[in-house]
Amino acid sequence: MDNRQLIMEKALELFCARGYDAVGVQEIAEQSGITKPTLYYYFGSKQGLMETILEENSRILEEMLEKAVEEPGDVPQVLYRVARAYFDFAGSHWQFYLFMMSQFYSGKKSEGFRTVYPLIQKYYQLVVRIFEDSADRLGNMGGRQEQFAVSFMGILDSHMMMLGREQDEEHGLVMTDQRTYEIVRQFLYGIYS
Repeated sequence: MDNRQLIMEKALELFCARGYDAVGVQEIAEQSGITKPTLYYYFGSKQGLMETILEENSRILEEMLEKAVEEPGDVPQVLYRVARAYFDFAGSHWQFYLFMMSQFYSGKKSEGFRTVYPLIQKYYQLVVRIFEDSADRLGNMGGRQEQFAVSFMGILDSHMMMLGREQDEEHGLVMTDQRTYEIVRQFLYGIYS
């Protein structure tokens, strides 16, 4: 593993364990077995390091979600694929997922929120697109595409967080296909009624 990747891995571990604001550059350098100038060489600053971690990892999730949305299918099929992609990513990138969520729920003026918000907006817009593309098949939508997207993403996040409490995240988190299907079905019952 090269220094750049090692620094990102150790920083993510520390950020998840103690929070972004509680971790200093010196500690990241020590845990990575490098000097502070090496960290600055790769990332410019602690914020640059955080931005790189968020951007590189979220790009993987974005690609998975785009693929799920772009494949043809009816609304339940597309939502199932999106949920499956989201759960698979979060389960295999648990530390990153937790860090991303922690930054999203941090103060609106914080570095973390300002960095992660545009990335989460991309996922959100992909889900809005599902409902916009299905407006003619969901007669009860009445301009509520954004509301449906917020609700759907909220359900996915809530179930993922609960799964993290139920399973041992050190060995990866697995949301079963059956449970994914039930989550999507429950959501659909709500929007069809």
